[in-house]
Amino acid sequence: MLVTDTAEKIKKMEIRGAGRIARAAIAALMDHAETVHSRDPESFQKSMKDAADLLLGTRPTAVSLPNAIHIVMKSLGGEFVSVSEARETFLLAGKNFLVASGTAVERIGEIGARHIRDGDTILTHCNSEAALAAIIRAHRNGISFEVFATEVRPRNQGLLTIRTLSDAGISTSYIVDSAARYFMKEIDLVIVGADAVAVNGAVVNKIGTSQIALAAHESRTNMVVAAESYKFAPRTILGEFVRIEERGPEEVLTAADLRNLPQVRVRNPAFDVTPPEYIDLIVTEEGAIPPQMSYIIIRDYLGWDIGEFGIDPRNGEIAR
Repeated sequence: MLVTDTAEKIKKMEIRGAGRIARAAIAALMDHAETVHSRDPESFQKSMKDAADLLLGTRPTAVSLPNAIHIVMKSLGGEFVSVSEARETFLLAGKNFLVASGTAVERIGEIGARHIRDGDTILTHCNSEAALAAIIRAHRNGISFEVFATEVRPRNQGLLTIRTLSDAGISTSYIVDSAARYFMKEIDLVIVGADAVAVNGAVVNKIGTSQIALAAHESRTNMVVAAESYKFAPRTILGEFVRIEERGPEEVLTAADLRNLPQVRVRNPAFDVTPPEYIDLIVTEEGAIPPQMSYIIIRDYLGWDIGEFGIDPRNGEIAR
């Protein structure tokens, strides 16, 4: 698929979910690498960088996208004798990422399933591949439990979740988002995914996650986050915030409603931030960690460290 087509699909949420976005972006870059005509390695590198920059501008919150692109674009950091050598190097890096990403979800499923017990009632929010991997793996392991899944307004991603759970043969209750606290007294374990994990262990995820975490904390219900290592946000090392995407009002009200309500402004943030003190465990493919150990993932498994960043003297912004 063309990079421009993939970028548009990501922007319009036709491709959604942090892991799926990352894999789609890398697959598009690999297609671009195979088809772009370049006269020398330098022009090939520039073409790949331009394509990567186009994809980077699509979804500001999901750090899986810049992390994935950083991982594969590092392969073009050296000098190459020919375009074919640069192309083959990049394609190998892309293939390795796609394999590792798929393996990561499977591994998270294995580790996460160990935290689900017979008789549990689980609450999940949004449509997380990693969270569902843990739930489905536990079911396949013979653990008996039921799931409560939220609808996830305004895009209704909960429909995708309940279809997946139903197809897997898992007993599921579908609830409106605002009923999460009402049902929390029946919940033994909350499992959600993540779009980004900050260095301090704070988790950026679908809007409504922080409210669920607050209700779980109040009820002393364990809150587990399932997240691949490439969803950890390296730039938070120096205090940079993860930008929260705010989407258009047309996702919430119809065009007619918007015309008839001239004094009404719709606010539609796509994500919120759950503080680390409301999270009991983050399950990654490298193992389960307390949120306070998030820096270890960024340093040891993503390969980022404070030395990779600097301050741009022209504008005071973090640069790398």
